[in-house]
Amino acid sequence: MKRFCRLVAALLLGAPAFAQTVPAKPKLVVGVVVDQMRWDYLYRYQDRYTANGFKRMLREGTTCENTFIPYTPTYTAPGHASVYTGSVPALHGIVGNNWYNRELGRGVYCTEDTVAQTVGSTGLAGKMSPRNMWASTITDEVRLANNFRGKTVGIALKDRGAILPAGHTANAAYWYENGNFISSNYYMQELPGWVQRFNDRKLVDQYMSQPWKTLYPIETYVQSTADDKPYEGRVAGSTTFLHRVDTLKGGRYEAFRTTPYGNTYTVEMAKAAIEGEALGADAITDFLTVSFSSPDYIGHAFGPNSIEAEDGFLRLDQDLAGFLQYLDTKVGKGQYLLFLTADHGAAHVPGFAEEHHLPAGVRSAAGQRAVWDKTLEQAFGVKGLVLTLANDQVFLNNTLLQQNKLDRQQVKQVLMQAILQDPAIARVIDLGNITGSALPSKVEMMVTNGYNQRLSGDVQYLFKPQWFDGGKTGTTHGLWNPYDSHIPLLFFGWHIKPGKVNRETYMTDIAPTVAALLQVQMPNAAVGQVIEEVIPPVPPKGELRPNRP
Repeated sequence: MKRFCRLVAALLLGAPAFAQTVPAKPKLVVGVVVDQMRWDYLYRYQDRYTANGFKRMLREGTTCENTFIPYTPTYTAPGHASVYTGSVPALHGIVGNNWYNRELGRGVYCTEDTVAQTVGSTGLAGKMSPRNMWASTITDEVRLANNFRGKTVGIALKDRGAILPAGHTANAAYWYENGNFISSNYYMQELPGWVQRFNDRKLVDQYMSQPWKTLYPIETYVQSTADDKPYEGRVAGSTTFLHRVDTLKGGRYEAFRTTPYGNTYTVEMAKAAIEGEALGADAITDFLTVSFSSPDYIGHAFGPNSIEAEDGFLRLDQDLAGFLQYLDTKVGKGQYLLFLTADHGAAHVPGFAEEHHLPAGVRSAAGQRAVWDKTLEQAFGVKGLVLTLANDQVFLNNTLLQQNKLDRQQVKQVLMQAILQDPAIARVIDLGNITGSALPSKVEMMVTNGYNQRLSGDVQYLFKPQWFDGGKTGTTHGLWNPYDSHIPLLFFGWHIKPGKVNRETYMTDIAPTVAALLQVQMPNAAVGQVIEEVIPPVPPKGELRPNRP
């Protein structure tokens, strides 16, 4: 009755003829992905987090405590694509950071675009776009829903962390190269003035003029192992604090990625984008995607139990606290919707695990390739039947199989038996018959969701827990195990109430949930479910306002 009276009053007062009831929407949606953030980092360092970073999101938002990645392998590009498409590599086509394309006869990088040109640099780092991603994203759907009146901007140090979340219809995506943010002519012909002015501030030079030292006295980092370990990697030539990035003469812009300053820089660019593009300045919902890439570089080099990882997250917490306060002031508290998640986790460094009597190890699969190919040559008299390896998968040489009239299934069986001779391998799967592999149901689901008939190999191998393909220092990710697949998920801000969801949810549920909150269509290949606990019990009341010209 009240709404009817308001409508009548508005008409009598001469309201515009095309006035309509529009559901209340947030002015800005901010999607945050922390590259290589294990779920336990929310709590492992909680005693030293500030009150207004992760703790604020946990206190005021809804946290989904058992969110998992529903596919394998678990890498950066498929993680970002799956968060924003609500889909899996089997359907959205981003099966890894790199993969082998049989049709092209070569390896492919996830965001490579041979027709795109770099904007903002003379190098090749801008020959990128989202064209390899087959599905739409929630960022695309928001723009479609408001007939492209809202803006979408993606930001990350990594190109794949900026491009894939921003989607196909983004106004812009920006990523890092040699101390600046650059882009591609997929989006624009030249950098906007605000980006040029941001680059002119030379913030990276300012950050790298100081050494990376611990935020607190190093002896207080009791959640981490000792600083000097032989299984840790390096930054600026050093495995231990102080990390003298300020003394680097060459490679300083690349070393910058492996410092917590990369997160601070990303936040500053996000703020510049909000102001430069007037994001969140009116009632039409805009979308900003932000991926923090530096935790991944730090994690790969030093591992989850390092002081470097702990210090990186304590500093990231402060960066997030400042960013939330900025959003409160610039956009308005309660006027923006923010979610935070990760693209994957990380394994313990095998050296650390072995030190504490946990079964672990590393294996160079590339080194095993020659062994497997030799076994097939001995069995079938043909050399080179193993075409290539990618993403823990073996690709057979179809041309040689056909030329020599070999039975593919028989070759697969011999190959699988050869792979199982490796003590690092737990299971080998015929990707043409996943359901016949007698896998535990959850693992079978993850392998199936990661298998793309056009882009995947013939056989996939699964390492034993805490084993992976890599070297003796640092760590990696990519497996089905919880240390790689259990990730944080927090919803915060507009219409989000404090709460905790303990049932199992998935990375692919994020996009459908955001779609439900915004009352827009979910992405076109989405397989996730709405997390109903996040949705307000009573839909937000609409308000009467004229169409925006």
